[in-house]
Amino acid sequence: MRPGELFRLVAIERTPDVRVQVLRYLISGGAAFLVDAGLLTLLSETLGREMLLLWTAVAFAAGLLTTYLFSILWVFDRRSVKNRAAEAGIFMLIGLAGLGLTELFMWILANKAGIHYLPAKAITTMLVFIWNFTAKKSILFRSK
Repeated sequence: MRPGELFRLVAIERTPDVRVQVLRYLISGGAAFLVDAGLLTLLSETLGREMLLLWTAVAFAAGLLTTYLFSILWVFDRRSVKNRAAEAGIFMLIGLAGLGLTELFMWILANKAGIHYLPAKAITTMLVFIWNFTAKKSILFRSK
């Protein structure tokens, strides 16, 4: 495959190739992580760490919106749910489950284990990434 074809496959064209979708989801997850961690840092450093779990939830919601937009516009080639409001609702429910996991892991790592909140966030993000991709691919963006 020529470099131009590879670039078009990975960056532009919609594809059912799950390897490309994982790569795109990883890229979109990276963008969402930057939004999430950046907002978490901004809120924690300007408004105080006493409300870390609230700031985590707010930042997570901003990252979730980022991921949704990437998912429907670029990552996945099919949308299994025809009703867009239902799709967004299911996406949010999967995200809320991810938020629950995020809150749990942040509580364990940052509050109980005493790890600084940013490394705790990085570890948490890797774990929740697996849940999010698998659930979204199998429920919302599956091949028929």
